[in-house]
Amino acid sequence: KVVHPSNPYDMKGLMTACIRENNPTLMIKHKRLLGMSAEVPEEPYAIPLGQANVARTGSDVTVVAWGRMANEALDAAERVAADGIDVEVIDPRTLQPLDTATIVESVRKTNRAIVVHEAVRFGGLGAEVAAQIQEEAFDYLDAPVARIAAPFSPVPFTPTLESIYLPSTNDIEAGIRAIVARPGA
Repeated sequence: KVVHPSNPYDMKGLMTACIRENNPTLMIKHKRLLGMSAEVPEEPYAIPLGQANVARTGSDVTVVAWGRMANEALDAAERVAADGIDVEVIDPRTLQPLDTATIVESVRKTNRAIVVHEAVRFGGLGAEVAAQIQEEAFDYLDAPVARIAAPFSPVPFTPTLESIYLPSTNDIEAGIRAIVARPGA
């Protein structure tokens, strides 16, 4: 089982669930989130593995993003909300098993989907998530499933080039605006 938390609360709850799990687990911790601070209860709690979080409810477009990209998606959703675009953000939290049911339920409501992740666009997990949406919610889609990810090239080493390479809040905002403005959608 593979988990990828996007915030301190999920980090603790998913870690507890991983420790209690009888099967092998892998927790992916993003280096840029290790310094993130937030209120976390002192008492023990576990977040069930395989259960996505609807981080923000909306009605115009579903953005599926995990790890640091979930936070970037929430920031982008706030930006476009000022223009009346209502974005639902789904943070899968567990990548394997993937909570496809929650993602599909959201897409059936919004009729549009964008998958955001830091890995390269070609062959990344986002492609699988997009395929699951396409297979299970095709009749509900008003536009093709969009993907926002890193380009298919080597990852640059310097922080300046890495910031250009990785998807950003601006990239996600542009993707949201493009899919909502799509003619016929």
